[in-house]
Amino acid sequence: MSIGLIGRKVGMTQVFEKDGTMVAVSVLEVAPNTVTRLRTPDRDGYTAVQLGTDEKAKLSKPRAGQLGDLPSLGTLREFRVDDASGYEVGQTLAVNDVFAEGDLVDVSGVSKGKGFAGHVKRHHFGRGPTTHGSDHHREPGSIGPGTTPGRVYKGVRMAGHMGDEQVTTKKVRVVRADAERNLLMVKGSLPGARGSLILVRKA
Repeated sequence: MSIGLIGRKVGMTQVFEKDGTMVAVSVLEVAPNTVTRLRTPDRDGYTAVQLGTDEKAKLSKPRAGQLGDLPSLGTLREFRVDDASGYEVGQTLAVNDVFAEGDLVDVSGVSKGKGFAGHVKRHHFGRGPTTHGSDHHREPGSIGPGTTPGRVYKGVRMAGHMGDEQVTTKKVRVVRADAERNLLMVKGSLPGARGSLILVRKA
């Protein structure tokens, strides 16, 4: 378990490697994160570093009391670590402090919500016949046995809400780490819409 950073998804673009290869990258804006709290086994039962970002003009009284003399940070997230002795409250972590070009990272975010979706779109079911009098073009077909057990098993794939869930893309490569503009460019696509919250940690 290692430290990560909180960022936001900007969008996608393409960059060129030194050998001329074009690479599609997702661009993440990772502003400097502030260490807001250290979790210790003696007090909390586990070891973690809490980071904060997105400074706001006004916070709720509980959040302001929790942060104390620290900046008014609107977004807080914890990262489990093996050892938190190298961090202290108030410390600032920038992109180049944690990541470098060529690192493999795990990126977590909330996927785009797609509303209510049917079997074909949500679970990639095959279509039914479209000719010979069939009217079961996009229907699911049988959902279980009959008299025994006389019910539908839990977990049967059906139509329902699609997207808007936590997704982690693992072991993607950092193509650029721009400390001046607080940008991190990661190869390939990542979960989430533009502007959504993203957590990046070393793989």
